[in-house]
This record gives sequence, C-alpha cells and structure tokens, in this order.
Amino acid sequence: MRVRTISASAVLLLAALTGCGDSGSGDEPAAKQPTKTAVSKEPNDGDGGGVEKALKLGEPAQTIGDGGTGVLQITPDTVVYVKESSGEKAANGTFAVITMQVKAMTGAPAAQTAPITGDGWKWIAPDGEAIGFDSGNSTMISLGKYSSGGAVQPGTYEWDSQVFDLTAAQAKGGTLLYTDGDGTAYRWKMPAAGSGPHVAEVKKQLAE
Repeated sequence: MRVRTISASAVLLLAALTGCGDSGSGDEPAAKQPTKTAVSKEPNDGDGGGVEKALKLGEPAQTIGDGGTGVLQITPDTVVYVKESSGEKAANGTFAVITMQVKAMTGAPAAQTAPITGDGWKWIAPDGEAIGFDSGNSTMISLGKYSSGGAVQPGTYEWDSQVFDLTAAQAKGGTLLYTDGDGTAYRWKMPAAGSGPHVAEVKKQLAE
C-alpha cells in the first residue's frame, strides 16, 4: 500500500511540473509575423499557378500614397528612348523616358512615394538588375509639362515622368517598377522601342 501512495504522489508532482512549463501560458512573446512580400496587383495568368504578371504600358494601377495617405491611380502611357536631351548625353548610352498620368482617387490628397524612403521608381533590366531613378545623368533631364510635384489634389490628375540612364542592353525591353506607400510593388512591361500617345510631344520637349 505504501508503494502505491508514493507512486501517486510522484504522478501528481510530474503533472505540476509539466503544467509550469506549458508553452501556452501566455508569458512567452508572440511569434514574429512574416515579412510582407510586395507583388504586382495584376491577376495571374489563369493557369492556377498564381504567377503575377506585369501590367502593359497604358494600364492603370491603384496605389497607396506616400506615408499611407490617399490613393493614386498611376498610368504609365508613353516610353521614349534617346541618346541625349538638350545637349545632355546619356552617360550609359540611352535615356529611357516614361510619362504617366497620376490621378487622386479619394477625398484626400496623395503623393508618390519619395525615393529617399527606398520606394518609388526603378527600372528592371532584362537580366533582373534594378536601376535607380538617379542612374547616370538621368536627373539632368527635365520635361516641363511632365513634371508633377507634391501631392495631387482630390478630383484632379497631373502628368509626371521618370528618366533612367541605361546601357543598350538594359534598355532592351525592361520593366518599370513602382513601390507605393504600402510597400506594394507594381510592374509595367516596357517595349524596346518608343511607344505610346505622347511620343512626338516628348521627343519635342527633349530636344528643346
């Protein structure tokens, strides 16, 4: 009888110790949430694989404004390739100039994300290299009409542009990448030759 009593006590002691080490006690820190992966909003290709596709030149994207404020509809619609503009030569050989319409879609002003935050615009070369907005002599190019600045007011739209200084290989059908105020990336496939409704106007401004 004594042996059975000791065994029962040992069982109770083991249960108490096990309870103290319960991982569900609430004292441990919560598991770290996975990092958000930014992807294009374009639907997949319909094969069931969920592969995200780049938008085409002229297709709009609904993006979150800088700092998470407001919604901007951004529509890159024209791309032009030139070797120089107003006497300024491309350091790497080719300027890729993209114009776009930027429209505020809610009752709050919204601005594009600033490059200083690490977001904003980049050019992705065919081999996957990401080229920043300040490549080569790109910041030396100004396009007058296509130079939106600051927040876009509700109920209005503005014209803007991005310029990249690229090598010949980088300019052969790259991808335009924009990361918005929510950290989501949007991609547009760029044709290898000048395309869009404003080609003639952009070339004229670049020559002035």
